[in-house]
Amino acid sequence: MIYVGIDVASTKHDCFIVNSEGEVIEEVFTIANNKAGFEKLLSKIPKVNKSKIKIGLESTGHYSNNIRNYLYEKGFNLVVLNPLSTNLYRKAQTLRKTKTDKIDAKMIAKILHTEDHKPYTPISYHINEIKSLTRIRTRWVKICSFHKISITRILSCTFPELKQNFPSIHQKSMYEALKEYPSAESLKKAHLTKLTNILTKNSNGKYTKDTAIKIKKLAQNSIGVVCKSHEMDLVYSIEEVQACQKRIKNIEQEIKGMMIGLDSPILSIPGISIVYGSIILSEIGSIHNFSSPSKLLAYAGLDPSTKQSGKFKGNGKMVKRGSTYLRAALISAARSVAMYDSVFKDYLNKKLNEGKHYFVALSHVARKLIRVIYHLLRNNVIFKAS
Repeated sequence: MIYVGIDVASTKHDCFIVNSEGEVIEEVFTIANNKAGFEKLLSKIPKVNKSKIKIGLESTGHYSNNIRNYLYEKGFNLVVLNPLSTNLYRKAQTLRKTKTDKIDAKMIAKILHTEDHKPYTPISYHINEIKSLTRIRTRWVKICSFHKISITRILSCTFPELKQNFPSIHQKSMYEALKEYPSAESLKKAHLTKLTNILTKNSNGKYTKDTAIKIKKLAQNSIGVVCKSHEMDLVYSIEEVQACQKRIKNIEQEIKGMMIGLDSPILSIPGISIVYGSIILSEIGSIHNFSSPSKLLAYAGLDPSTKQSGKFKGNGKMVKRGSTYLRAALISAARSVAMYDSVFKDYLNKKLNEGKHYFVALSHVARKLIRVIYHLLRNNVIFKAS
């Protein structure tokens, strides 16, 4: 058997080739992260049946995508290793704090030789696209939240009374009014009819002339500072939020179309929306990569840590390793499912009655939810309420 260890980096990769007898076929060599570099790697690999060649590399985000896909398309047996497990293996081999790309390439080849690993199987094109879209959406949601915080911060200086009397300042009607009148000083001077029209038009009639009068009165007695830079910052921040919201809506429409096409049983669970369902489904990838619900729990980082010493054995906090996107989506989905399904609601209340903190109880619901999801995806059946 031929083992090829590849340490992946952004612009180059270090490779090492050894056989099952421990004979070094190629000492560590470096290839560029381009077609010429990939072809150089192929020229170094012995020309034997590909079933007798095993290539291993770490899962290092987008850096490993190109070489991984290239080798898979060439028909090689690939093993994608968890960086955490390779790090622990390296520490077990030596007490010295040595870590270099050359050492890592050799270590990966050694892991392939000494341990049995599942071969890499790529997830479907649609799942991969959904995964990319959900992560893009997450990024824009964070950007949107940043600008919303900026708006709240600015208003606490220029018009603090608005937030105190209108908790929902992050809505279209308020945004349009503040873009036109970005401070208490300008709102105080605003024409009542014009302000009323802006509020009524952008709130579908929810806010009327009475609301406009209330805002003007608050502005007249405001302690807010008059600052041109704050006014500019407020307008720009509102425009950024609105632009982000438009992008998020477009991304969600794209995700929705793909999820409807997949017709996944995960959406049959009450309370799991298209957004949560898409994140969970895409982060899991192929359910057949997990032989049991506990493996999926570990991948999500929802399994509890266990400590044992002598007669003492205790379960600690959840480990929080694995996919942070999957874990966050499961926790959020658990809260929603507990609102819509009586079994999950009763389970949440049971944990709360045991004296557990709300978020600890919610993590228990998330663990129960992931077992249900595992069953649905593994057997391709829809959810049936008990």
